[in-house]
Amino acid sequence: QVQLVESGGGLVQAGGSLRLSCAASGSIFSIGNMGWYRQAPGKLREFVARITSGGITNYADSVKGRFTISRDNAKNTIYLQMNSLKPEDTAVYYCRCTASTSLYWGQGTQVTVSS
Repeated sequence: QVQLVESGGGLVQAGGSLRLSCAASGSIFSIGNMGWYRQAPGKLREFVARITSGGITNYADSVKGRFTISRDNAKNTIYLQMNSLKPEDTAVYYCRCTASTSLYWGQGTQVTVSS
């Protein structure tokens, strides 16, 4: 079992920045890829960014050049640095990881960008 806890969400004006964190605990030795997804009201959950255990990253086109995902394996934590935020980035952001053959999700953290 893996537990994921997100933090760092909040309210920010358009153009501002936020940094999300996701701390993993439990069977951390089995964790592989980790990533961020988001879900806006009335919309499906969508992929934002992913980082492999080796540090390879992928981003959704909508956040490329503005968001940066990073990983601190010593702290079992990933981060999402979000710059140049737009109102359309408003959503609940969820951390996800793969561990062995299972998927785990965090509880989510709200990000609200005002115009």
